[in-house]
Amino acid sequence: MEANRCLTEALGQSGFTQAELAEAVNDYLRSLGRDGTVSDRTVRHWLTGKTRWPHPRQRDALEAVLGRSVGELGFRPPADRRSPARTEDPVHRRNFLTAVTGTTAAVVPLVAARPYAVGTADVIRLRSGLDALTALDASKGGHEALERAALAGASEALGLQKRAASQRIRQRLFGVAANYTASAARSAMDAWESDRAHGHLNRALYLAGMAKDPVAELQVWNLHAMLALHRGEFSQAVHAGQAAQATAVTRRDPLFASLAHARTAIGRSSIGDRQDALRSLGHAEEALAKAGTDESRPSWLAFYGPAELLALASVVRDRTGDSAGAEAASHRALSAIPRHFRRNRALATLQLATAQLHQRDADQACASTAKVFALMRGNALPGRMRSYLGDFHRDLITLAPGSGLVREWEDRYRSEWSQAR
Repeated sequence: MEANRCLTEALGQSGFTQAELAEAVNDYLRSLGRDGTVSDRTVRHWLTGKTRWPHPRQRDALEAVLGRSVGELGFRPPADRRSPARTEDPVHRRNFLTAVTGTTAAVVPLVAARPYAVGTADVIRLRSGLDALTALDASKGGHEALERAALAGASEALGLQKRAASQRIRQRLFGVAANYTASAARSAMDAWESDRAHGHLNRALYLAGMAKDPVAELQVWNLHAMLALHRGEFSQAVHAGQAAQATAVTRRDPLFASLAHARTAIGRSSIGDRQDALRSLGHAEEALAKAGTDESRPSWLAFYGPAELLALASVVRDRTGDSAGAEAASHRALSAIPRHFRRNRALATLQLATAQLHQRDADQACASTAKVFALMRGNALPGRMRSYLGDFHRDLITLAPGSGLVREWEDRYRSEWSQAR
């Protein structure tokens, strides 16, 4: 018995798990008024080659869901049989295929009018749009167009849940809507629109509750902790970090627990609670060491790992009076943060400059800020980053009032800084 490599490849490229492929095939069959009886075991038989020629309706559904002919999917009829005529309406199959696969050109897919109940394929399609927004955010930072696109994705998910094929699909669509709304909140936060971000986060928390999705809940509390810090509400940042720690997903995946502890650590360091801040940071490091690297996790969490924890540790150490330790952590973070996380690299570089300035190494700090502008060249600086540069500028003036160094920094960067406003 030879494994079906063509189907394995198509499955990998589609992003489906075996269970999700089974559910998508069943959704398609139900859209035609037929029973959906495909199980995870059925898919396993297809993949292992135990089943070489599925039932005609299943073949039609596989073509529609995966966008390839049964021959391209590695299926062959027995030598003494000819392939039977299709029993399914080709127009319906083309419409379904367009809905499932025709989304790569747009960041957030448009809704096509479809006669069938909304199922797994729709959820996956919407998630692919969310992944595209997440990648854009990592590169450019949040901006108004991204926020609008995220809200459009949330609206689409909520519209589709009214036609969900099952309660499970309805909850998953609520979860996708929560993810999109959280993405909109992050963009508003990056643009320094804190009130708008706060409204989005409250909405996202409601949607995550409707979805009964602890991962979405943690995402929202993580962003609530960040927003509270930006607004100077440091006690609220601690409470939000603790709420993230209390979500169910932290008990089954230590990577989520690590992120929640790290957010709590920053909140505690901001209120001057040095001992508890370092304790929370230690918990974050311990949890991260236990996290597996082969777990399936949402794309919004891709930024978090050893490098990002070092960047967050730099913030904690700088705020607890250990600027030398903060500088060392920033250097280590920058050596490991992936290049495509441009916004995060720029923020980590700015934190490095801040730690250097707090050690009164103003020349080196100013040189480090030059790299911030270089990293973000070609894109407007997000409002949050401009605000942090303003904090750096004020600290620089305090350290060296009226010095030529301050004037040189202003002359060199005021134009770039102002153009980004």
